[in-house]
Amino acid sequence: MLNRRALIGAAAASFAFAGMAQIPAFAGDWKAKYPELIFSVVPAENASGVNERYDDFVAYLSKELGVPVKLRIANDYAAVIEGQKAGNIHIAYYGPASLSRAVKVTNGGVEPFVTTINSDGTVGYYSVAYVKADSPYQSIDDLKGKNLGLVDPNSTSGNNVPRFALDKQGIDPEQFFGKVVYAGSHENAVTALEQGTVDVAFNWWNSENDSNLTRMANKGMAKKENFRIIYKSDLIQGSPYAYLTDLPADLKQAIAKAFQEAPQKNKAAFDKLSDGKDKGFAPITTEDYKATIELIEFVDRLKRKKAS
Repeated sequence: MLNRRALIGAAAASFAFAGMAQIPAFAGDWKAKYPELIFSVVPAENASGVNERYDDFVAYLSKELGVPVKLRIANDYAAVIEGQKAGNIHIAYYGPASLSRAVKVTNGGVEPFVTTINSDGTVGYYSVAYVKADSPYQSIDDLKGKNLGLVDPNSTSGNNVPRFALDKQGIDPEQFFGKVVYAGSHENAVTALEQGTVDVAFNWWNSENDSNLTRMANKGMAKKENFRIIYKSDLIQGSPYAYLTDLPADLKQAIAKAFQEAPQKNKAAFDKLSDGKDKGFAPITTEDYKATIELIEFVDRLKRKKAS
């Protein structure tokens, strides 16, 4: 796990990896092989929301890299993983568990390079369980026989961390709850809770004023006061941006440099990514996700145990 405060201090001191200053941003040779780059994002929100959030940032990347960067909207987490496995997606935004899954299924063919720094200077986020504010439920134990809302099998805060936490409490979701529903995105999980399709829904949460719920509230899709948190996880490693490991070294360095300089070179585009809540990008490596790789291995073992 990262020493987050040390990492952030290092990131604040320099927006380049060691030696990057000596390497031109546009080394040139890679452009013939990669006349355009495909950038994809796991579906934390609906397609129009992803477009709105990323369009200016993608335009910024195109300008900095000197080739068109195209945003590809994925239907689910698995589509992003498979797209990178096939080499069709050059840059992707993941959750920690989906990144860890991608690293495993590509045999290291995917490499994380930056994650975001939160408004309070930390790196990482939490999994929380929401219920309706006017519901009688005060803890997970109160929800036996009720419907559970999860996000996606490859979601960290919306599936893997919840299953790990429930297992530690001796709870098998498929046995304890009346129904387990995968909503497909974090927004859909909140909407399912609002509509009564589920009685509790897991989601990502950074702080009281920065979460999927607050972003939905900012878009008029939900009211924050209608929901209440009954569970909050330990801090999870930050959601990473990753590129293909076999991209040319000068291209990878140019991509990392463009990301890390974004808050200075195009603050408006950077701020749109988080509704102005994030401070910048911090460099990371696959080693920083060792604990998350172990988490998905635990979830896989749990599945095999149930199947046997």
